[in-house]
Amino acid sequence: MKLTIVGCSGSFPGPQSPASCYLLSVEWEGRTWRVLLDLGNGSLGALQRYTDLRGIDAIFLSHLHPDHCMDLCGLHVAVRWDPQGWNLPRIPVWGPAATADRMATAYGLDPDPGMHEDFDFRSWADRSAVSVGPFRITPYQVLHTEEEAYALRVEAPGADMEGGASTRVLAYSGDTDACEGVVDAARDADVFLCEAAFHEGRDDAITGVHLTGRRAGEIATRAAAKRLLLTHLPIWNDANVSMGEARGSYDGQLAVAVAGVSYRV
Repeated sequence: MKLTIVGCSGSFPGPQSPASCYLLSVEWEGRTWRVLLDLGNGSLGALQRYTDLRGIDAIFLSHLHPDHCMDLCGLHVAVRWDPQGWNLPRIPVWGPAATADRMATAYGLDPDPGMHEDFDFRSWADRSAVSVGPFRITPYQVLHTEEEAYALRVEAPGADMEGGASTRVLAYSGDTDACEGVVDAARDADVFLCEAAFHEGRDDAITGVHLTGRRAGEIATRAAAKRLLLTHLPIWNDANVSMGEARGSYDGQLAVAVAGVSYRV
């Protein structure tokens, strides 16, 4: 499974990165399957560096804050107004129950039909897995300011260090404070892509919103995640500080996500 960081800037796009968007791809049964975790503001343009928009097999939204979903509006335009005609099935979009109406409101559309003609909207059920091609995605409800916010556990076929068949696991925190849901999502993950939007000593007294690097490290340790990749750092955060906080509570492989970089899971 290949993970490409399309955007990783926390809360709004930064000068070096769009907001949250992660492209996962797997070679399976003779073709490349591609899915997105989130499609935050600013990410649709950057996404086209890595794939044709027609190559998107599904979109999985962690929650409905604009920095995680708003470029679905731009994708709606690409689908609806392509002068050559889209001529493909509707793109499946999994997300909170309010996703379709929220997107229609954002674009000023009547909810009926809203964007239903372009996207096949489907609602998450906590800890109930869905499958698209080789991907199996399980949502875990987490602690954030949105009523419905999820961490996502993605499983896909891959190879182990000896080249044998193996199931590879990527866990994505979405936006969350420390809670059991995100620990369960990250359990034994090969890569744990985890937000660290807050800093200790500045934001650590704020609860129910985001993680600090220390909290992210603690979750990764509890979950026995093999690799921790910090993401969703706002532009005012020092990545070295976030890394130092996480290193104090996690002793596994550790890095900060960088837009445009790809990782093998």
